[in-house]
Amino acid sequence: MSSLTAEQVMALAPDTSSAKAAGALSVPARWSGLGGNSRAAWGECQGSGKTPYQTQVDLSDLTARCSCPSRKFPCKHALGLLLLRSHDSSAFQDATPPAWVVEWLESRASRQQARAEKTARQDGDPSAKARRQEARDEKIRAGLEELGLWLRDLVRSGFVSLGTQPYRFWELMAARLVDAQAPGAARLVRELATVPASGEGWPERLLERLGRLHLLVEGYRRLETLPPDLQCELRSALGWNPDAASVLSGPAHSGPWAVVGQISEQEERLTVRRTWLSGPQGQEALILDFAHASTPLAPALPVGTVQDAELCFYPATLPLRALVRQQGSQRPWRGPPGHPDIPSALRRFAGALARNPWLERFPLTLQRVHVWPPGGRTAVWQVQDESGHSLSLPASFQGGWSLLAFSGGESVSLCGEWDGQTLSPLAVGNAQGWHALTTLGFSVDLPQETEAAGVSA
Repeated sequence: MSSLTAEQVMALAPDTSSAKAAGALSVPARWSGLGGNSRAAWGECQGSGKTPYQTQVDLSDLTARCSCPSRKFPCKHALGLLLLRSHDSSAFQDATPPAWVVEWLESRASRQQARAEKTARQDGDPSAKARRQEARDEKIRAGLEELGLWLRDLVRSGFVSLGTQPYRFWELMAARLVDAQAPGAARLVRELATVPASGEGWPERLLERLGRLHLLVEGYRRLETLPPDLQCELRSALGWNPDAASVLSGPAHSGPWAVVGQISEQEERLTVRRTWLSGPQGQEALILDFAHASTPLAPALPVGTVQDAELCFYPATLPLRALVRQQGSQRPWRGPPGHPDIPSALRRFAGALARNPWLERFPLTLQRVHVWPPGGRTAVWQVQDESGHSLSLPASFQGGWSLLAFSGGESVSLCGEWDGQTLSPLAVGNAQGWHALTTLGFSVDLPQETEAAGVSA
């Protein structure tokens, strides 16, 4: 992997404290035995103890290992090492790795080869692949039948008692769906646990989510009768996606693609990053990256840039999720045309929802909106277009005052994720450029549920 920028290194940090500590460690005086080559970077960082910490990073996928006791991945020492390399790569060129680095790299290579050979054996046997798919289909059908019974029981018994149900009540059904190899449905069930505590109007929001799950159950019962693209959409909602190789072998869509917004969040033991792109004729695209808690995400596409890239979309009635097949040059971007007003943006969302009824979030990029603080008729932050139409931001959104300060009271362009009720801001722009909210000094909190209704005029 080529040298990372400081911004890309900081994007790997598991939290702000690690990023801050890494900055203090990114000076040569804190290190000894610095070295690197095309495969790895390494060094020994003096900590509070007598023995320095041995830190190493595999540059092929940015997996790091350090002898420090930290349970964060990557730790501040690995981040500091990469940050130092981004500032000055001269100490990391064509060096011979010490024995402790060689041993780790060889161990990793051996495990990767064993996994690749196992995958090759499985993929090389079409009949075995068909048997695995058939077995998964049977598990999913059994799990969804159980989910259907559970949903009917919930509706039959009413919602009154659900507000006092413990988390375990929802987790038992979610765990059953995980066993049935339907992780997407399991996640939707887990999210139900937060709805009764989400404030006024929660029964309506709960019923909406139960309806979405019911549609999954009924749709899978009739899977063979659905159009192929809708079958793919339904399987995707359940968490059953085609492999990356088959997607990348499909048709490519050339850019330029503008990186309009990005957010990372935790889902169980995974870190998930969503990167939203805007392409020719306003085509939206979503790049999803996943990493286990013990490994960092791959370097992100920088928000506020235009990428000359080829994307391959997953088969769907609403092509949205994509993989990057080929990435070319990038350049700064001043911001998108976006929707001229909120009604036109909501019409775009309505069209997308009509094509994919399991759509959970959709990117909206708005032109010339003003940021309004809570007060008067609303208890939450809002953005308002020049015609007076407004969208509510999540009740948990912590960046309102910083967003208002950035705007200076003037209108700005803004990109956010719309979930049907609230808009979660991801990036903002003005005449000077387009910026991820995380680079403006405040965090983006994505709630499970919000109390406010989302649209007003």
